[in-house]
Amino acid sequence: MRFASTQAAADAILAGDLRAGARLMRMLDDRVPGATDVLRRLYPHTGRAQVIGVTGNPGSGKSTLCSRLIAHYRTLGKTVGVLAVDPSSPFSGGAILGDRIRMMEHAADPGVFIRSLATRGALGGLTRSTGDIVHVLDAMGFDIILIETVGVGQDEIDIVRTADTTVVVLVPGLGDDIQAIKAGILEIADVFVVNKADVDGADRAIGDLRGMQMLLSVMPEWLPPIVPTVAARGEGVAALAGEVEKHRQFLLTSPTRVERERARAAFVVTGLAREACSRQVDGWLRGNADGVALVSEVAARRCDPYAAAEQAMTAALVGSPAL
Repeated sequence: MRFASTQAAADAILAGDLRAGARLMRMLDDRVPGATDVLRRLYPHTGRAQVIGVTGNPGSGKSTLCSRLIAHYRTLGKTVGVLAVDPSSPFSGGAILGDRIRMMEHAADPGVFIRSLATRGALGGLTRSTGDIVHVLDAMGFDIILIETVGVGQDEIDIVRTADTTVVVLVPGLGDDIQAIKAGILEIADVFVVNKADVDGADRAIGDLRGMQMLLSVMPEWLPPIVPTVAARGEGVAALAGEVEKHRQFLLTSPTRVERERARAAFVVTGLAREACSRQVDGWLRGNADGVALVSEVAARRCDPYAAAEQAMTAALVGSPAL
């Protein structure tokens, strides 16, 4: 599954060719050699789309909310790319990809592109290829890119490094007052949504969030608004989109914008370097006689793993023999 040429593939994707874009996304997700060569040509043409992350606990209604947001943005004439991340089975490696099923009402809309991704064991709520695929959608010219994370709970913070605006979706009855304070996921929100706001406890959930914000020792430049919604009926969706737009305008004028972009770039570069180093070291340990011997030494307790790690990195990355 390769392209005839790197430049031809890049040109097709920049022209909005959905088939070429989908093909590259698959190649990036499968780590097919040559896929990143196309991505390198696309990267200078990215940075134009508005990337919105939607995260929160499983069962909070993220998929339904995303579906309603798609419909809202389409009424405004904006094209929408969607990445729906689903957990992979630790046994089979497969994923149900149920979020895509919930958005099937938009399947026939040429202005909407939905791609489901399996985590393949990745933590943090996203997949290892999410950022790459966002670049592809951006280069294809989509106005809005929605990322729905897997919904792993308090540790799901990778989205803040990928999205321009992070929407955290909560529902009444998922925890007490202390839970609202301690949950790490709440610290990444640019906009809070209390979904299913028509059920008992919604007012308390909103009050708990406001109380949490009152406890802040230093008031941030942007205080995340709290938007009640009933996504199943489409209530509050326009208000949510309005707050997301306000946050986008805030980012455009914020003095910390450059700092935020640099932090995001550093995160991406660090992640790519870490992955490349890991592949090199793993290949050396498995495919080099010295590496195999070093692993045996650690297994026999004749060498500690910390010293072995330093030796493996030196040998795999610099080319020096193991000590």
